[in-house]
Amino acid sequence: MLDLLVGFVVVLLVAAGIVVMVGPRSVLRRIRSIKPPRGLPELFEPRRTREVVPAALNPRTQRVLVAAARLSNWLRAHGHEEAGRDIRNAAARMTTNEPAGLYALQTTLRRIRVVNVTESESQERLKALVTELRTAVQDRFEQLELLPFKKS
Repeated sequence: MLDLLVGFVVVLLVAAGIVVMVGPRSVLRRIRSIKPPRGLPELFEPRRTREVVPAALNPRTQRVLVAAARLSNWLRAHGHEEAGRDIRNAAARMTTNEPAGLYALQTTLRRIRVVNVTESESQERLKALVTELRTAVQDRFEQLELLPFKKS
C-alpha cells in the first residue's frame, strides 16, 4: 500500500514539474486544442484513395489506343489470344514511353499478317481493323517525326 502511495506522489510531482516548465497557460491551451475522436466507425473505414488522373493524351495517341483496343478485343474474341495480348501490352507501353509503344505496335502489326481467318466476313473485319490501327500508328509516327514512312 505504501508503494502505491509513493508511486502516485512521484507521478504527481513529475506532472507538476512538466506543467511548471511548459507554463500553465500553454498546457491549458494544448488540452483545449485536443479534439475528441470523430467516432469509432470512421476509425475502421479504409482511407479513400486518391484518383490518379493520367496526363492528357494527344488526340492521335488516343486514336491509336482506341484502334489497338478494338483490334485486340476482336483478336481475343476470335481465338488469337497471343496477338491480342501483344497489342494490349504495346498499347499499355505507349502510356509511359510512347515511341517504344509505337515501335512495339508496328512490330506486332507485322506479325498479324500471318493470322488467317477462314470466314470472309471475319477476314474483311480483321483487315479493316489492322488498316485502321496501321494508319493511326503511321500518323502518330509522322507527327512525332520518329521514322519516315514510304508511301506505297
